[in-house]
Amino acid sequence: MVQALLECRSLSVTRRLHQVSVRVFPGQLVHIIGPNGAGKSTLLASIGGLLRCEGEITLLDKPLSQWHGEALALRRAYLHQQASPYAAMPVFQYLSLHQPVNVAEQHIMRTVDYLADALSLSDKLGRPLNRLSGGEWQRARLAAVLLQVWPTTNTRARLLLLDEPAASLDIAQRVALDRLLSELTALGLGVLVCAHDLNHSMQHAGEVWLMSGGKLAAQGAARDVMCPALLSPVFGVGFTLLQAGDRPWLIAHDGHPSAQWAPNPIL
Repeated sequence: MVQALLECRSLSVTRRLHQVSVRVFPGQLVHIIGPNGAGKSTLLASIGGLLRCEGEITLLDKPLSQWHGEALALRRAYLHQQASPYAAMPVFQYLSLHQPVNVAEQHIMRTVDYLADALSLSDKLGRPLNRLSGGEWQRARLAAVLLQVWPTTNTRARLLLLDEPAASLDIAQRVALDRLLSELTALGLGVLVCAHDLNHSMQHAGEVWLMSGGKLAAQGAARDVMCPALLSPVFGVGFTLLQAGDRPWLIAHDGHPSAQWAPNPIL
Protein backbone atom coordinates (compact mmCIF):
# COMPACT_ATOMS: atom_id res chain seq x y z
CA MET A 1 0.00 0.00 0.00
CA VAL A 2 1.33 3.44 -0.97
CA GLN A 3 2.06 5.62 2.03
CA ALA A 4 0.73 9.18 2.11
CA LEU A 5 3.20 12.05 1.94
CA LEU A 6 0.83 14.29 3.81
CA GLU A 7 -2.17 13.63 6.02
CA CYS A 8 -4.48 16.27 7.47
CA ARG A 9 -7.13 15.50 10.07
CA SER A 10 -9.92 17.87 11.08
CA LEU A 11 -8.15 21.10 10.09
CA SER A 12 -9.98 24.18 11.32
CA VAL A 13 -9.33 27.92 11.33
CA THR A 14 -11.89 30.15 13.04
CA ARG A 15 -14.50 31.39 10.54
CA ARG A 16 -12.35 30.21 7.61
CA LEU A 17 -11.87 26.44 7.68
CA HIS A 18 -14.01 23.71 9.25
CA GLN A 19 -12.98 20.11 9.96
CA VAL A 20 -11.14 19.36 6.70
CA SER A 21 -9.46 15.95 6.40
CA VAL A 22 -7.37 15.10 3.31
CA ARG A 23 -4.33 13.08 2.20
CA VAL A 24 -1.73 13.54 -0.53
CA PHE A 25 0.21 10.66 -2.10
CA PRO A 26 3.49 10.54 -4.04
CA GLY A 27 3.11 11.59 -7.67
CA GLN A 28 -0.35 13.09 -7.10
CA LEU A 29 -1.49 16.37 -8.68
CA VAL A 30 -4.36 17.82 -6.65
CA HIS A 31 -6.36 20.88 -7.65
CA ILE A 32 -8.20 22.77 -4.89
CA ILE A 33 -11.20 24.56 -6.40
CA GLY A 34 -14.15 26.61 -5.16
CA PRO A 35 -15.55 30.15 -5.28
CA ASN A 36 -13.79 33.13 -3.72
CA GLY A 37 -13.76 32.86 0.06
CA ALA A 38 -14.28 29.09 0.02
CA GLY A 39 -11.15 28.43 2.09
CA LYS A 40 -8.74 27.29 -0.64
CA SER A 41 -5.83 29.56 0.28
CA THR A 42 -6.46 29.06 4.00
CA LEU A 43 -6.24 25.30 3.54
CA LEU A 44 -3.06 25.55 1.45
CA ALA A 45 -1.38 27.93 3.92
CA SER A 46 -2.31 25.63 6.81
CA ILE A 47 -0.82 22.63 5.02
CA GLY A 48 2.33 24.65 4.32
CA GLY A 49 2.74 25.47 8.01
CA LEU A 50 2.25 29.19 7.38
CA LEU A 51 -1.05 29.56 9.22
CA ARG A 52 -1.90 28.36 12.71
CA CYS A 53 -4.79 25.94 12.70
CA GLU A 54 -6.47 23.33 14.86
CA GLY A 55 -6.26 19.67 13.92
CA GLU A 56 -3.39 17.42 12.89
CA ILE A 57 -1.01 17.71 9.94
CA THR A 58 1.53 14.97 9.32
CA LEU A 59 4.30 15.31 6.73
CA LEU A 60 6.28 12.13 6.04
CA ASP A 61 4.88 10.52 9.21
CA LYS A 62 6.09 13.41 11.35
CA PRO A 63 3.85 16.15 12.81
CA LEU A 64 4.25 19.35 10.83
CA SER A 65 4.85 21.25 14.08
CA GLN A 66 8.08 19.28 14.52
CA TRP A 67 9.48 20.35 11.14
CA HIS A 68 11.48 23.57 11.37
CA GLY A 69 13.43 25.95 9.17
CA GLU A 70 15.84 24.40 6.71
CA ALA A 71 14.53 20.84 7.19
CA LEU A 72 10.99 21.88 6.22
CA ALA A 73 12.19 24.05 3.33
CA LEU A 74 14.00 21.04 1.90
CA ARG A 75 10.80 18.95 1.91
CA ARG A 76 8.16 21.40 0.74
CA ALA A 77 7.93 24.68 -1.16
CA TYR A 78 5.08 27.18 -1.15
CA LEU A 79 4.05 29.83 -3.69
CA HIS A 80 1.90 32.61 -2.24
CA GLN A 81 -1.06 33.85 -4.24
CA GLN A 82 0.34 37.37 -4.45
CA ALA A 83 3.69 38.99 -3.77
CA SER A 84 5.45 42.22 -4.75
CA PRO A 85 8.82 42.33 -6.55
CA TYR A 86 11.91 42.86 -4.45
CA ALA A 87 13.13 46.35 -5.44
CA ALA A 88 16.08 46.29 -7.84
CA MET A 89 17.32 42.76 -7.08
CA PRO A 90 18.13 40.95 -10.35
CA VAL A 91 16.27 37.74 -11.17
CA PHE A 92 19.33 35.50 -10.79
CA GLN A 93 19.90 36.80 -7.24
CA TYR A 94 16.25 36.25 -6.36
CA LEU A 95 16.53 32.65 -7.57
CA SER A 96 19.66 32.12 -5.49
CA LEU A 97 17.62 32.85 -2.35
CA HIS A 98 15.56 29.73 -3.06
CA GLN A 99 18.27 27.25 -3.99
CA PRO A 100 18.81 24.21 -1.74
CA VAL A 101 21.84 24.39 0.55
CA ASN A 102 24.93 22.21 0.20
CA VAL A 103 24.39 21.52 -3.50
CA ALA A 104 27.24 21.80 -6.00
CA GLU A 105 27.11 25.06 -7.96
CA GLN A 106 27.17 23.29 -11.33
CA HIS A 107 24.03 21.33 -10.41
CA ILE A 108 22.27 24.52 -9.33
CA MET A 109 23.24 26.33 -12.53
CA ARG A 110 22.09 23.41 -14.66
CA THR A 111 18.69 23.45 -12.99
CA VAL A 112 18.40 27.24 -13.20
CA ASP A 113 19.19 27.09 -16.91
CA TYR A 114 16.61 24.35 -17.43
CA LEU A 115 13.83 26.16 -15.55
CA ALA A 116 14.68 29.56 -17.08
CA ASP A 117 14.56 28.06 -20.55
CA ALA A 118 11.27 26.25 -19.87
CA LEU A 119 9.66 29.44 -18.51
CA SER A 120 11.20 31.80 -21.12
CA LEU A 121 13.31 33.63 -18.54
CA SER A 122 16.78 33.00 -19.94
CA ASP A 123 17.15 36.54 -21.30
CA LYS A 124 15.79 38.11 -18.10
CA LEU A 125 18.07 36.62 -15.44
CA GLY A 126 19.98 39.89 -15.13
CA ARG A 127 16.92 42.15 -15.17
CA PRO A 128 15.85 43.84 -11.90
CA LEU A 129 12.66 42.43 -10.44
CA ASN A 130 10.99 45.84 -10.42
CA ARG A 131 11.42 46.06 -14.20
CA LEU A 132 9.58 42.84 -14.94
CA SER A 133 6.08 42.71 -16.35
CA GLY A 134 3.38 40.95 -14.33
CA GLY A 135 3.77 37.74 -16.31
CA GLU A 136 7.57 37.86 -16.11
CA TRP A 137 7.45 38.36 -12.35
CA GLN A 138 5.08 35.41 -11.96
CA ARG A 139 7.42 33.21 -14.00
CA ALA A 140 10.37 34.31 -11.86
CA ARG A 141 8.42 33.34 -8.75
CA LEU A 142 7.59 29.98 -10.29
CA ALA A 143 11.20 29.35 -11.25
CA ALA A 144 12.25 30.12 -7.67
CA VAL A 145 9.77 27.80 -5.99
CA LEU A 146 10.51 25.03 -8.52
CA LEU A 147 14.24 25.43 -7.95
CA GLN A 148 13.68 24.88 -4.23
CA VAL A 149 12.23 21.38 -4.77
CA TRP A 150 13.55 20.29 -8.17
CA PRO A 151 14.58 16.65 -7.62
CA THR A 152 17.90 16.81 -9.49
CA THR A 153 19.17 19.36 -6.96
CA ASN A 154 17.04 18.49 -3.94
CA THR A 155 16.52 14.76 -3.50
CA ARG A 156 14.65 15.29 -0.21
CA ALA A 157 11.85 17.37 -1.74
CA ARG A 158 8.41 15.80 -1.45
CA LEU A 159 5.70 18.46 -1.71
CA LEU A 160 4.95 21.58 -3.78
CA LEU A 161 2.13 23.97 -2.84
CA LEU A 162 1.01 26.54 -5.42
CA ASP A 163 -1.66 29.20 -4.89
CA GLU A 164 -3.01 30.26 -8.30
CA PRO A 165 0.28 29.69 -10.16
CA ALA A 166 -1.20 30.45 -13.59
CA ALA A 167 -2.06 34.08 -12.70
CA SER A 168 -0.71 36.44 -15.39
CA LEU A 169 0.53 33.57 -17.57
CA ASP A 170 -0.36 33.38 -21.25
CA ILE A 171 -1.41 30.09 -22.83
CA ALA A 172 2.11 29.05 -23.90
CA GLN A 173 3.46 29.74 -20.42
CA ARG A 174 0.64 27.75 -18.83
CA VAL A 175 1.47 24.80 -21.08
CA ALA A 176 5.12 25.11 -20.00
CA LEU A 177 4.06 25.11 -16.34
CA ASP A 178 1.85 22.05 -16.89
CA ARG A 179 4.80 20.24 -18.42
CA LEU A 180 7.07 21.08 -15.46
CA LEU A 181 4.46 19.94 -12.94
CA SER A 182 4.04 16.69 -14.87
CA GLU A 183 7.78 16.14 -14.59
CA LEU A 184 7.63 16.67 -10.84
CA THR A 185 4.74 14.28 -10.27
CA ALA A 186 6.40 11.67 -12.52
CA LEU A 187 9.39 11.85 -10.16
CA GLY A 188 7.18 11.23 -7.13
CA LEU A 189 6.45 14.67 -5.71
CA GLY A 190 2.98 15.58 -4.52
CA VAL A 191 1.69 18.86 -5.99
CA LEU A 192 -1.25 20.90 -4.63
CA VAL A 193 -2.65 23.76 -6.73
CA CYS A 194 -5.31 26.32 -5.84
CA ALA A 195 -7.07 26.90 -9.16
CA HIS A 196 -9.95 28.83 -10.71
CA ASP A 197 -10.07 27.47 -14.27
CA LEU A 198 -12.49 24.56 -13.93
CA ASN A 199 -11.85 23.18 -17.40
CA HIS A 200 -8.11 23.24 -16.85
CA SER A 201 -8.60 21.34 -13.58
CA MET A 202 -10.84 18.81 -15.29
CA GLN A 203 -8.20 18.12 -17.96
CA HIS A 204 -5.06 18.12 -15.79
CA ALA A 205 -5.80 17.32 -12.14
CA GLY A 206 -5.49 13.78 -10.89
CA GLU A 207 -7.64 14.58 -7.86
CA VAL A 208 -9.86 17.55 -7.04
CA TRP A 209 -10.82 18.98 -3.66
CA LEU A 210 -13.99 21.09 -3.94
CA MET A 211 -14.22 23.72 -1.18
CA SER A 212 -17.36 25.56 -0.11
CA GLY A 213 -17.78 27.83 2.91
CA GLY A 214 -14.58 26.57 4.50
CA LYS A 215 -15.64 22.94 4.22
CA LEU A 216 -14.68 20.12 1.89
CA ALA A 217 -17.77 19.69 -0.28
CA ALA A 218 -16.32 16.86 -2.36
CA GLN A 219 -13.03 15.14 -3.12
CA GLY A 220 -11.98 12.47 -5.56
CA ALA A 221 -10.87 11.87 -9.12
CA ALA A 222 -11.34 14.87 -11.40
CA ARG A 223 -13.85 13.01 -13.58
CA ASP A 224 -16.04 12.35 -10.52
CA VAL A 225 -15.91 15.80 -8.87
CA MET A 226 -16.01 17.98 -11.99
CA CYS A 227 -19.68 17.41 -12.74
CA PRO A 228 -22.63 19.86 -12.77
CA ALA A 229 -24.45 18.10 -9.93
CA LEU A 230 -21.59 18.87 -7.51
CA LEU A 231 -20.34 22.16 -8.95
CA SER A 232 -23.62 24.04 -9.46
CA PRO A 233 -24.71 24.21 -5.79
CA VAL A 234 -21.23 25.39 -4.76
CA PHE A 235 -20.73 28.06 -7.42
CA GLY A 236 -24.37 29.14 -7.62
CA VAL A 237 -24.60 28.91 -11.41
CA GLY A 238 -25.74 26.28 -13.85
CA PHE A 239 -23.27 24.14 -15.75
CA THR A 240 -23.59 22.17 -18.95
CA LEU A 241 -21.12 19.38 -19.57
CA LEU A 242 -20.20 19.10 -23.24
CA GLN A 243 -18.23 16.41 -25.04
CA ALA A 244 -15.78 17.78 -27.63
CA GLY A 245 -13.74 15.09 -29.31
CA ASP A 246 -12.48 12.83 -26.52
CA ARG A 247 -12.65 15.50 -23.79
CA PRO A 248 -15.46 16.86 -21.60
CA TRP A 249 -15.86 20.65 -21.15
CA LEU A 250 -17.88 22.64 -18.65
CA ILE A 251 -19.92 25.64 -19.78
CA ALA A 252 -21.36 27.95 -17.11
CA HIS A 253 -24.68 29.69 -17.72
CA ASP A 254 -27.22 31.92 -16.00
CA GLY A 255 -30.33 30.58 -14.42
CA HIS A 256 -31.17 28.09 -11.72
CA PRO A 257 -28.22 25.75 -11.04
CA SER A 258 -28.94 22.36 -12.51
CA ALA A 259 -27.05 19.37 -13.85
CA GLN A 260 -27.14 19.27 -17.63
CA TRP A 261 -25.43 17.06 -20.19
CA ALA A 262 -25.06 17.66 -23.92
CA PRO A 263 -23.46 14.57 -25.48
CA ASN A 264 -23.10 15.65 -29.09
CA PRO A 265 -22.48 19.40 -29.48
CA ILE A 266 -21.44 20.89 -32.77
CA LEU A 267 -17.90 22.11 -32.10
